[in-house]
Amino acid sequence: MENLALIVAYLVIGWVLQRTRSLPDQSAYVLNQYVIYVSVPALILLHLPKLNINADVLAPLITPWAMYLLAIGLVLLVSKALNWSREVTGALMVVVPLGNTSFVGFPFVEAFYGVEGLPFAVIYDQTGSFLALALVSTSIAAHYGSTSAAATAGKTPPARLTMKQQVAKLLVFPPVIALLLALAFKAFGIGQNSYPAVVQPLLENLAATLVPVVMVAVGLQLRLRIASNDWAPFFIALGIKLVVLPMAALTVFMLLGINNLAAQVSVFEAAMPPMITGGAIAIAAGLKPRMVAAIIGYGVLTGMLTLPVMAWIIERVLA
Repeated sequence: MENLALIVAYLVIGWVLQRTRSLPDQSAYVLNQYVIYVSVPALILLHLPKLNINADVLAPLITPWAMYLLAIGLVLLVSKALNWSREVTGALMVVVPLGNTSFVGFPFVEAFYGVEGLPFAVIYDQTGSFLALALVSTSIAAHYGSTSAAATAGKTPPARLTMKQQVAKLLVFPPVIALLLALAFKAFGIGQNSYPAVVQPLLENLAATLVPVVMVAVGLQLRLRIASNDWAPFFIALGIKLVVLPMAALTVFMLLGINNLAAQVSVFEAAMPPMITGGAIAIAAGLKPRMVAAIIGYGVLTGMLTLPVMAWIIERVLA
């Protein structure tokens, strides 16, 4: 509970700084860049070489893609049933399948499952959420945004990248570089126990900055306004993301009789609120910006309540 209280405190600090305009407008972006370029790579290098490569890693490898496909199917099904506009459908196709599995996920996994759960969270995020964002969700946003009313009103949707361009961007993304280095280090037995003097405390200190920096950044980006005609897709989006997806993953693992730490972390990561970066992509494409901003903002706040509940359920079912 102490770790959870710290997470909430950092979030509140960021929100207060936003409301009081105490920091420059680009502060959230700068903090996010610091996390991407420094904190997350340090965390990956620190913990991933210690991971034992066995059948357990299949859970965080497969689960995010299964949840992604399930979310896409549910959004399309509900959209057809409720006759949603193309703009609403596109917005939810981007924000519902993607969880905030690093910015919110890493701090919460560490709080509830300790540092032992972080390697599985890293695999879930890097091979699932991040790849889905880079390879699929950006294309969905470009497809729906190019024909949405908002896009035709003057907003430019994100351009489609060729597969070669997408792969090139992936290979120079700092967490991916850290992931490849960590796997190479593991192959040579480097970092499995600890790194040499200076390197080990350096990585530990840099990784320790992730929780306060990232949660303050999330607080700086909270947006809570929503139009009355967007309430239905708003509640359905959060219902699918925060309840339906993790319960589906939990049910599958329970039926398969898999109850290890990897499975528990995978279900917990499936319960994360919608990804901030995914929301930014949907907004850039002109896909219901106010509704998307509200889904992201309220998703983070609601997640503060639903994630501890989900951790309790996971402990009762899979422990």
